[in-house]
Amino acid sequence: MALRQSLIELSNSRFVQQGQETKMEQVYQYLTGMKFRQRVEAVIEKFNDMREDLDRERKFMGKQWSKREAQILAAVGSTVGMVGDLKGIAGKAVPEIPSLDMPLLRGVNRSGSGSIGRVLGARPAYPELTQKVGELASFI
Repeated sequence: MALRQSLIELSNSRFVQQGQETKMEQVYQYLTGMKFRQRVEAVIEKFNDMREDLDRERKFMGKQWSKREAQILAAVGSTVGMVGDLKGIAGKAVPEIPSLDMPLLRGVNRSGSGSIGRVLGARPAYPELTQKVGELASFI
């Protein structure tokens, strides 16, 4: 009985080894063949497509943020200018407006540099507008 069991195990072992060699040969043929190359190229192409999409999105969002920043600076500049005009006309009769001392206006100096870029999370896209807002804010 033991001899028969040993022969069966030996036969199974040889069969498994033959199968492994066949599979190794198949894997080698696959890795060195055109099908593998085409699949890898397809994967790389999709990664490149994703990178291009991401770059386009980044460019678009940068334009949107710059536009929004200009709108915010223009609105702040208009508001500050209007209050400055009123104070120039009416003087101390115009009541103080505490909300004009918001973080967007804090730290803006006469040169136009200050916290506006930091508040918006970027360097101002329109430095001349930032400077104008800084000049107007100094009147308040």
